[in-house]
Amino acid sequence: MRKLSLVFVAAMLLATGNVLANDTDGVEPTKNLSKQISKMLSDNYFSDEQNDLTAQVRFTLNSDGEIVVLSVETESSRLEGFVKSRLNYKKVDVSTIEEGKLYTVPVRISA
Repeated sequence: MRKLSLVFVAAMLLATGNVLANDTDGVEPTKNLSKQISKMLSDNYFSDEQNDLTAQVRFTLNSDGEIVVLSVETESSRLEGFVKSRLNYKKVDVSTIEEGKLYTVPVRISA
C-alpha cells in the first residue's frame, strides 16, 4: 500500500511539472487579430442610411500571415465587397500563425 501511494505522489509531481512547464503568452492571438481587423474596417464610407450593417466573416491565414477571406455572410452586397476589399490578402501581425485554421469574426458597421 505504501508503494502505491509513493507511485501516485510521483505521478502527480510529474504531471504538475509538465503543466507548469508549458510556455503561455498573456496575449490571446485571436483578440489581437480581432483588434487588427477592427482597425482595418474602421474607416468606412457607409452613410447614416445604412446604419447597423452586420456580417459574419470566415477567413484563414496563409503562411505569409495574410488574411484569406473565405466567405462573408450578409444581406448587403455592398458590405460584402467592402469587407473583402479591406481584408483579403492583407498582412496581419500575429506571433503564432496557425496556417489553415478557420476563423469566424462578427462584423458590425455603424455609421
